[in-house]
Amino acid sequence: MTRKDYYKILGVKRDASAAEIKKAYRRLARKYHPDVNPGDKSAEAHFKEINEAHEILSDSEKHRKYDQYDPNASGWQYVDPNIFGMGAQGAPFHGFNSSKSQSFRYEGDIDSLFGGMFHGFSSRTASHRARPRRGQDIDYPVKITLEEAYHGANRVLTLETKEPCLSCSGTGKIRNLPCSVCRGVGTSHRLKQLEVKIPIGVRNGSRVRIAGQGKPSYAGGPSGDLYLVTSIKPHRLFERNGDDLYVEVTVPFTVAVLGGEVEIPTLKGKIALRIPPETQNGRIFRLAGQGMPHLGNSTKSDLLATIKVVLPINLSTEEKELFEKLHQLRPELKSGLNRDES
Repeated sequence: MTRKDYYKILGVKRDASAAEIKKAYRRLARKYHPDVNPGDKSAEAHFKEINEAHEILSDSEKHRKYDQYDPNASGWQYVDPNIFGMGAQGAPFHGFNSSKSQSFRYEGDIDSLFGGMFHGFSSRTASHRARPRRGQDIDYPVKITLEEAYHGANRVLTLETKEPCLSCSGTGKIRNLPCSVCRGVGTSHRLKQLEVKIPIGVRNGSRVRIAGQGKPSYAGGPSGDLYLVTSIKPHRLFERNGDDLYVEVTVPFTVAVLGGEVEIPTLKGKIALRIPPETQNGRIFRLAGQGMPHLGNSTKSDLLATIKVVLPINLSTEEKELFEKLHQLRPELKSGLNRDES
């Protein structure tokens, strides 16, 4: 029986890497593919051998078994396909189904296998083998404000789409001549506008799925999906941590000492916050339900307000005298200690 040197068939060295084997296989498969060489029995046979060699050398276990049969050693005559689970027909390259050959099949999409070089190819065999497959998904970055994340928002997106040419139905040809509209490519580019809704409560990196608005399928399958990837612009007042909001609230010195009310901002308007007497600088008040909405439900997180006591400036003579009197009444203030520490 005739021996098969798979390294020689692919034109690679015996110590070739997986990447080198793959590169050689793709180059030869393009060259000898039956669609490139219609009716050429020699090319078809060589294509079969290329696929058989790639199946063995690209599989680590089959590769190891194959290397046990050194073609340079005495007594090495041929490779028995059965040791690789290939059967008598060999050619484990599944999927190709030629009406003139039963020894190998190739059911895959030629366009995806060979990087698009067969896209728009209009031969009867190529169209017969095409299987419906889902189009690719698209990620679309969207910047929004914190207010839009709180209330929800609408956006009108301008998308570039690649669709089958209407003039040639995606074949690239009209009456065996290249289509003048798509120039034989089989697809056309156009811009379309799409109105989308940003849901309430999205965060940085949230992915909002818009079904069926991704890339189209070229073999009758469903289109992919469009994913809006949101990023939140920095806010001049609020910081966000998870769904909690943080805000700094300035409180006059007298209110911090004697107590009172101050207005604090929220994303739905100002509200009153009661400040108890002797409130210290840096104290944090938690306002339940005044934070961000939780994505997917109607509840809200909290707002945490940090107090920043503002000392008076440009004191009058009378005010200075009052503070001096306070200083005399509270001797612990001289050392910087409060009453509890003295």
